[in-house]
Amino acid sequence: MATYVIGDLQGCFDELQALLNKINYRPKQDHLWFVGDIVNRGPKSLECLRFVKTLHEKGRGQMVLGNHDFHLLAAYAGLEKFQSKSDTLQPILQADDVKSLIDWLRTQPLMVSHPVFQAVMVHAGIPPQWSISQAQAYAKEIEAPLQADDWQTFVTQHLFGAEPDEWCESLRGWARIRYIVNAFARMRYCDNNGKLEFKLKSAPDSTTGPFQPWFVHANRKNKTHEIFFGHWSTLGAIDAYSIHATDTGCLWGGKLTAYCLETKQRHTLDCKQSCKPKTKKNK
Repeated sequence: MATYVIGDLQGCFDELQALLNKINYRPKQDHLWFVGDIVNRGPKSLECLRFVKTLHEKGRGQMVLGNHDFHLLAAYAGLEKFQSKSDTLQPILQADDVKSLIDWLRTQPLMVSHPVFQAVMVHAGIPPQWSISQAQAYAKEIEAPLQADDWQTFVTQHLFGAEPDEWCESLRGWARIRYIVNAFARMRYCDNNGKLEFKLKSAPDSTTGPFQPWFVHANRKNKTHEIFFGHWSTLGAIDAYSIHATDTGCLWGGKLTAYCLETKQRHTLDCKQSCKPKTKKNK
């Protein structure tokens, strides 16, 4: 059996199938991990979601929730404030099986651990002040509000926002929940204490300052495991710092990545551009 970690799909279903064919994926033996952002902006979000759901139900796939997956939950729950012209969620929202897809999606975790290797998967990252065991506990705190009967209240009224941007164990209620979700699903840059900075999205350069990529801080407490994540397409492929960046920009005409845990080998597929990056003129 091989375990492949697949970078952000964002609706690029045909590219996923081409990559699986390239790596000689064996559906009855191999296991696929998806780093989140299964849907949105790409042309076949519905097909991607159905494929991952089917794999999971067969015990052959796992995923973690990304920011675009949360966006789908919010859109289904009726939140229109953050909807964009670049969204490609309508085929899901209009599908006959939309309720079962959504009910399944909101049971998915923020963090997955491998049963054999010291490896974990999240969508965006783990703040430097959290150990792996702490991160696992905090991730589980999100399961209750997502799986509650009134989960729509959570995703429409309490999920979105950048505050609080700094972690404190004494945080309670929705403020605590919001920081945890933002850290796992949206983080790129933070300071040494885990204060989040959301405006910075480009690849890091040589400049120094308090806000650095979450994985480079010297005091990081989660170096005990290999951490696989996506979310940061401008970062590119990195296998260092005990981390593996897997979002290599398939949506933007880059590559789709499959990283094999057993062989420690990257496999990639060159992709056609499905979505153009936003500019100041078309924002």
